[in-house]
Amino acid sequence: MRDAASRSRIPAWLAVAPTGFVLAWGGNHFTPLLHVYETVGGYAPWQANLLLGMYVVGLIPGMLLAAGLSDRHGRRPLAIVGLLAAALGSMLLAASMTSFVLLCAGRVLAGIGVGVGMSVGSTWIKELSSAPHDPRAAPTAGARRSSMTLTLGFAIGAGVTGSLAQWAPLPGRLPFLVHLGLCLLAGIALLRAPESLPRELRARGALREDLRVPSVGHPLFVRLVLPAGPWVFAAAGVAYAILPKTVEAQIGEAATIYATGLTVLTLGIGALAQGTVGLIDRLTRGRALVVGMAGMSAGMILAAVAADLRHPVLVVGVAALLGASYGVCVVAGLVIAQSLASPRELAGITGVYYSLAYLGFLLPTLLAALTPVLPYPGGLAAVAAVCVLCLTVVAWGLRRPLPRPAEAAPDEAPEEELVEPEIAAVAAS
Repeated sequence: MRDAASRSRIPAWLAVAPTGFVLAWGGNHFTPLLHVYETVGGYAPWQANLLLGMYVVGLIPGMLLAAGLSDRHGRRPLAIVGLLAAALGSMLLAASMTSFVLLCAGRVLAGIGVGVGMSVGSTWIKELSSAPHDPRAAPTAGARRSSMTLTLGFAIGAGVTGSLAQWAPLPGRLPFLVHLGLCLLAGIALLRAPESLPRELRARGALREDLRVPSVGHPLFVRLVLPAGPWVFAAAGVAYAILPKTVEAQIGEAATIYATGLTVLTLGIGALAQGTVGLIDRLTRGRALVVGMAGMSAGMILAAVAADLRHPVLVVGVAALLGASYGVCVVAGLVIAQSLASPRELAGITGVYYSLAYLGFLLPTLLAALTPVLPYPGGLAAVAAVCVLCLTVVAWGLRRPLPRPAEAAPDEAPEEELVEPEIAAVAAS
């Protein structure tokens, strides 16, 4: 009886968290290996960066399709599929150092796993962070817990893999074998997690209808989330995929562990920053996303300067700023997006949000491909200009009045009603 009581005191969402953690680990632990694939594997920089971004090819469709399927069949079956895809991806990556095609396939499978973790895993954690599973949790606890789980997986996975690649044997294989073992452990923990979507609430009818997410057309999503979303992982990609390359000549043989340190620093500070979003929203009347985008813009400007000066210490400072901005933006955007969805659309809008965010991960590949005609300082300067433009759009979107509902009488929705009190109410809740 004491054992049963002890188990009952363990929050249900913690049984799902290892799956989200391990799937995120599998998506990002490739990042510190870029230098290994260039030096040991003999791949060109654009090929290594393409491998880094290749999992977006699996992530976005996997994320959106998994969200719809989980609304139909429940969260657990799709989470298991995600773990299997991630495990198979690591098996391919461990065995395919000399085959670029198989490496791409492994990265696509890893992307499918991350997609499941970010849509189904995040939704499952959010649902288990509310009544009846966790009646004491705050309304924003689900978004915070899921984003924190993913961020820690991204950071710790990169740290462990980078350390193994720098000091352990078989740098192109051992990290993926470690991940295989973690997938098995996460699967065991998943068996204890309660299903959070009752059968009577599951979607029925055509699957294409399940994939529709009408709430993405909400004015708040279009004005705020759409222009800010891609910068979430664009910032992370610049911090730990582009900036380390600008100082490789100064770092020498420590390039792999230096890149690993930048990855852990960026995502570690991002994890800490995520816990401040509620406070920032309360202090700024719902402008946490603007605060994060302002830091993002400053970070991109300084990234262009750091790429030109090629100073390793300055690069560390820029990565820290981009990491903090990433942490604020990822939660602020997710809270807004999830607040717009009905329970049936929750997985779908979560998938759409993270798909939008992950488009930014293609930025390092684009910048690397352009280096023959546009070196990193110039490319990052152009990126900074676009980021400032998106910051302006988000800030302006907060000040614009909400549109009058079509069915409302003219005096029922005053034109001067502003957006930020609505966002502040979501954050305060």
